Amino acid sequence: MTKRIATWNINSVRLRMPLIERFVQSHQPDILCLQEIKCRQAEFPSAPLTAMGYKHIAINAQKGYHGVAIASRVPFDRSFTREFCQKGDARHIAATFDPGVLGAEPVTVHNFYIPAGGDIPDPQLNPKFEHKLSFLDELEAWTKSDGLANGKSVLVGDLNIAPLETDVWNHKALLKIISHTPIEVDRLQRVFGAGPWVDAIRHLVPEPERLFTWWSYRSPNWEAANKGRRLDHIWLSKTLAPQLKTMEILKDARGWDRPSDHVPVTVDLED
Repeated sequence: MTKRIATWNINSVRLRMPLIERFVQSHQPDILCLQEIKCRQAEFPSAPLTAMGYKHIAINAQKGYHGVAIASRVPFDRSFTREFCQKGDARHIAATFDPGVLGAEPVTVHNFYIPAGGDIPDPQLNPKFEHKLSFLDELEAWTKSDGLANGKSVLVGDLNIAPLETDVWNHKALLKIISHTPIEVDRLQRVFGAGPWVDAIRHLVPEPERLFTWWSYRSPNWEAANKGRRLDHIWLSKTLAPQLKTMEILKDARGWDRPSDHVPVTVDLED
């Protein structure tokens, strides 16, 4: 059987529930990972998700900012969160699925919203950028100490870094722009190598093809300008990678009514 996993920075889950409903109707993900839900746990719209078949929901939320959630049509055994940098800012949620759901072994899905980092790419001048780098350092250390990519694991989310030259519209123009600076790319590559992980999107669509998942609200004609970045990622443990069959970046969703600036990304895994 094939299971579909989706990741989407929804930029306010309550505001964009009609978009989620539209996406679910057209793409039917089995496991939906959301970032930037921007609501407290009691305010999370579980009822419409449950009505769409997502009866198993794990939430790490806070008032007004950040927040992540996993909504699943298939049951998971347990869910858990990890706090980074002692901030308490709701940037991670994970769920472990029993054998038989995504294969013969248990599979843990980690959903992350890594800090954006502000506007000045200098950790001495910009506390938000320093926080982003510290977060990545902690994630690298945890990946190593707990063997996050051992066994069968999936890491998804808005990682807020476009690592490759073809993950941005203009490599040279963005070298000093947060999300594509060399120091961030290096940190993310360390996390990636600590798994080691397989980049599911680039595994199926390698360079030099350009791939974007985010287009700024500041662009009045985002589609024509196409000044995008690939900030949203799906990584697989090497033992799970052979099950990878297809992936899709739903660019059309950026043009929907009242859209997020990110679009959904999906992968299909075959047991």
